[in-house]
Amino acid sequence: MELLAPAGSMEALRAAVCNGADAVYLGADTFNARINARNFSAADLQEAVVYCHVRGVKVHLTLNTLVLDREMPRAAELIRLAASCGVDAFIVQDLGVVSLCRQLAPDVPIHASTQMSIHSLEGVLEAAALGCSRVVLARELPAEEIAHICKRSPVEIEVFVHGALCMCYSGQCYLSSVIGRRSGNRGQCAQPCRLPYGYGRFESTRYPLSLKDNCLAGELDELRRMGVASIKIEGRMKRPEYVAIVTRAYRTVLNGGKLTPSDLQELETAFSRQGFTDGYFRGQTGSDMFGRRQEGEDTADLFASARATYEQGEPQRIGVRFYAMIRRGEPAQLAVEDPDGNLCRTRGPVPEQAVYRSLTPQDLEQQLKKTGGTPYLCTAVRSSLDPDLMLPASAINAMRRDVIAELTAKRGRAAPARLNAYDEPPRYDGIAGEPQLTIAVRTAGQITSRMLSMKPTVLYVPLSELAEHPDLPQRVSVETQLAAILPRVIWSGELAPVARQLRTVYEMGVRQVLAGNLGQLHIARAAGFAVRGDFGLNIVNSRAMRYLREQGLDSQLLSFELTLPQLRDLSKPLPTEMLVYGRLPLMLTENCLIRNRTGECSCGAGPVKLIDRKGEEFRIVRDCGTCRSVVLNGKKLYLLDKREDLRRFGLWALRLSFTTENPGEIDTVLSNLNAPFDPGACTRGLYYRGVE
Repeated sequence: MELLAPAGSMEALRAAVCNGADAVYLGADTFNARINARNFSAADLQEAVVYCHVRGVKVHLTLNTLVLDREMPRAAELIRLAASCGVDAFIVQDLGVVSLCRQLAPDVPIHASTQMSIHSLEGVLEAAALGCSRVVLARELPAEEIAHICKRSPVEIEVFVHGALCMCYSGQCYLSSVIGRRSGNRGQCAQPCRLPYGYGRFESTRYPLSLKDNCLAGELDELRRMGVASIKIEGRMKRPEYVAIVTRAYRTVLNGGKLTPSDLQELETAFSRQGFTDGYFRGQTGSDMFGRRQEGEDTADLFASARATYEQGEPQRIGVRFYAMIRRGEPAQLAVEDPDGNLCRTRGPVPEQAVYRSLTPQDLEQQLKKTGGTPYLCTAVRSSLDPDLMLPASAINAMRRDVIAELTAKRGRAAPARLNAYDEPPRYDGIAGEPQLTIAVRTAGQITSRMLSMKPTVLYVPLSELAEHPDLPQRVSVETQLAAILPRVIWSGELAPVARQLRTVYEMGVRQVLAGNLGQLHIARAAGFAVRGDFGLNIVNSRAMRYLREQGLDSQLLSFELTLPQLRDLSKPLPTEMLVYGRLPLMLTENCLIRNRTGECSCGAGPVKLIDRKGEEFRIVRDCGTCRSVVLNGKKLYLLDKREDLRRFGLWALRLSFTTENPGEIDTVLSNLNAPFDPGACTRGLYYRGVE
């Protein structure tokens, strides 16, 4: 089981390697989810790969952000550079970037980032079909779900075992971008979840979105038995000493050791938020999982000890075998071989006739084992030595240094990469003319007579609501298509009731679903439904759109993190939707925020409000068909007054999304689609402001 450690800087990389990491993950340029880490330049990346490969450590490059069309050429340069440097894998979120990696560097493995929000076997299968050789699972999954996936997965599975937990499913958080233009999907998360909030009124002492750090140090044997291929430590924004301490602790356990109470205290002192949690892994969500960062004990001595592990020499981790041949009248010969089969040879001086003392095999072995200060450990020496010869220790040492230097150069040398040229995908301008209207609701009770009389092109209704209202297809005009909204999160263990509901609505005549996750594409197709793509797929570029067209999607809603010019200029190879009205979904949480407040499940009691320090409110509703929470923006997105401008964008449809509105409020909106913008109650979202 691979131990994968974070490297936000070259110093942190050395800390990880010297403390037992099998692999490191790092970012370069701006295409990674930790832009504010020190990250690596082109020259740094080359140095990092050489340093790691010499020591038998793999390097995974994070390309785990959404990439815009205008950024694709620069992303292509980074991909080609990284492949030529010899990186061992790309960690990717964006479907378009996956396609780009496969085109430019087909031999470099692709790992599906946790930012892809993959939380089920169905999602893993879809990622495998996409070309990924490893999937980093969502951190919310309990042990039984991970085991189920590992048992049946055709690709490697990676699991986070230590470090910060996001309150929202990774890749589905828009809180930072909407309130501060700093998008987590673009590597700029400002961590507003770590701030205080109140229920109904602001409370400076309440932190309902701040989770404790994850710690699964005691569960590694269980993860190994499941078949997990890699365990991952979070922390590219953390200091090198933290990386050293945490990596050393997990290496100790992987090597069969046990962490003492003192070791556990060191982990907590290095960084924690009022302790650690294994709540997700154990399936025990709730208020015990929450905590915030506080000033702890003095870390000076602990961090000084941690620095010594990577500043004062390095461990000898690569076992090598030496082969020596010293014969009368011939130049001495020495070779070294590493576990990968690399063999390096050198010649030395001709040995002389011994006068006082002959060179023995033991003398030779003693000199060759002096590999301190290098990453190599001499595990064996085989020699062929003629009798009564003498060779100075200085000559043996020089030969040893020569072969070690050659071995280091060979281990650090990247094999020639197979690289292809960058090409622009074909351009599709979309559909000319007036965009059609589509409508999404949270409950069947929100479907009013006025709404039906407008004959929206598609009416999106949650799957669970559709299944409970078999009369709905008869109420809808033949000009309106019904589509079932799938929950964005469906664990494999939750699939059975979803499958029953899909069969029910299929028998009702519904033939379309709205999917916001890769796993849902797999579920929908397997059940015989046509698929429309939702915002949860995070589509921001033309390559991703082309991939979805190849997958046969009927339409795709573009990300609401795009600006209007970006949305206008994006190629539209399949019918394209834009969200123009509704409360934006800012978070999707496994922890039920309503139950955490009241201590009991009261999701059906109506929306609850979170209030931040500026008095802004965020509605909390239950994700339909589940007990997961959705945090909604307080102000409603409103661009209905801009419909005339949007005619030039090549859009198929404009979507209105009704969440907390009652039927009267819905009819008020629908009766006057040209109502002016109200800045007190509404927002333009990010369409004009954009994100950083």
